Amino acid sequence: MDSQTFTTIAENIKNRRTIKPGTMNGQKIPNGHVAALLELADWAPTHAFTEPWRFVVYENPLTFTQQHAELYQEAAEAAGNFNPATYTNLVNLGNNTSHVVIAIMHRSELSKLPVVEEIAAASCAIQNLLLGAAALNIGSFWSTGGATLKPIMKEFLGLGAEDQVLGVLYLGYSDVHPEGVRKTPLEEKIKWVQ
Repeated sequence: MDSQTFTTIAENIKNRRTIKPGTMNGQKIPNGHVAALLELADWAPTHAFTEPWRFVVYENPLTFTQQHAELYQEAAEAAGNFNPATYTNLVNLGNNTSHVVIAIMHRSELSKLPVVEEIAAASCAIQNLLLGAAALNIGSFWSTGGATLKPIMKEFLGLGAEDQVLGVLYLGYSDVHPEGVRKTPLEEKIKWVQ
């Protein structure tokens, strides 16, 4: 790899930011761009070639956000902790969003790999997608709120017992680009050993 390629990759990684759906501007992303992001996701590292990532793509985010809010309400009412503000927030997450992608770790029932390896591989696929989005000036928000990690979402998606929803990815263009922040110095996160 030459230094120019490294610099380009490094800048993309360092400049990727979480863009909240409320700051997205409603402009539609071409489906071809979303398909290209999913192709990048498919090149994530995977132990034993299990390729445990799966994605459900909503071209109309309002369809998903309404369904998600209703799933949240059903689960929260059953648990006795329903919050109308959370319901409203979930419904409105799609107002300015172009696409919603649900990211899933699909685990084969025959897999002998530790679950953490499958989650790590699927998370790498998500990161590939997020970095690709940043390179195309597409904002992204990886959310685990509402009913995302609840059994009701797995049931809604028809997932297997070993599958896990890893998050909902909201994609859209934005005119806002927040500054990056790291609160802990890098030196405190690394131990060099000779």
